[in-house]
Amino acid sequence: MQSFRLFVAAYEERSFTLAAAREHATQSGVSQHIRNLEQRHGVQLFQRERGRVQPTPAADVFYVHCLATLRATDAALASLKPFVEGLTGEAAVGVMPTVSAGALAPALVTFRARHPNARVHVVEAYSGALTNMVAGDELDFAIVPAMPPIAALRLRPFFRTEETLVSRRVGPGGEPGAARLSDFSQLRLVLPEAGNVRTDSIRTFLAAHSVEITEFIELNSMMATLDLIARSDWSAILPGLMMAAHSHHPDLLVRPLEPALPLELVVAEPARRAPSPVAVAFRDILLDACEGLVAGRAG
Repeated sequence: MQSFRLFVAAYEERSFTLAAAREHATQSGVSQHIRNLEQRHGVQLFQRERGRVQPTPAADVFYVHCLATLRATDAALASLKPFVEGLTGEAAVGVMPTVSAGALAPALVTFRARHPNARVHVVEAYSGALTNMVAGDELDFAIVPAMPPIAALRLRPFFRTEETLVSRRVGPGGEPGAARLSDFSQLRLVLPEAGNVRTDSIRTFLAAHSVEITEFIELNSMMATLDLIARSDWSAILPGLMMAAHSHHPDLLVRPLEPALPLELVVAEPARRAPSPVAVAFRDILLDACEGLVAGRAG
């Protein structure tokens, strides 16, 4: 590239001396680079005439291509600048639909802006599958509901939200009031599959408040669950964190439970190794996104 730059300077200045001054080189150095180009390719680029140089027709053509090459080189180098800052590396993380519904996208945007040379691979699944993947060292961490200790996992507090009762909105209405369990004796619910941490918690909670689940549908798809509720008289108990992303849905009525049913989310990490800097950075950004979503700042 140095020979190309010196040739362009000599072509534009019509002087090896002025080209040397412009490029912070010596006159002899410019002359030598030009001579090497001419000898290597067997073509004369300049006519030397009493201290000034006159480009040949070959130089006119070569100049155009040199400019294109130098511009392309500068563009290639400039493309690296955004990647200078931030971390480098990869992380594989798992999230439940509770987190992915509204917090994941802004977290990814923020992470990409801060760490453009790092990659995060995201798996969305329910807590049982995510826990197994972390225990199997397939994920750097996963966000799951709080659970009893497991030998292969290290659990850390992450985020606290409240469960809500979600049903179809019938007609226009203002801000809904709380769903008081004392007003219900029976519910038809859409639930995740049996054995899911949240399913067990919901069943225990309703039974403790004398609310009978008369019918239920097991559905391991959060988007399908919301679609079913919006089209029918089925209800579901869903995390407030997730429903914050659907707060303006015209067909869904979201009400906090009274009394409240808290949902504690934790970070599950492989116990055998420390989390990577990329994983820690994304975890912290994801937490900020969850807090922003609930506060109405995400977007």
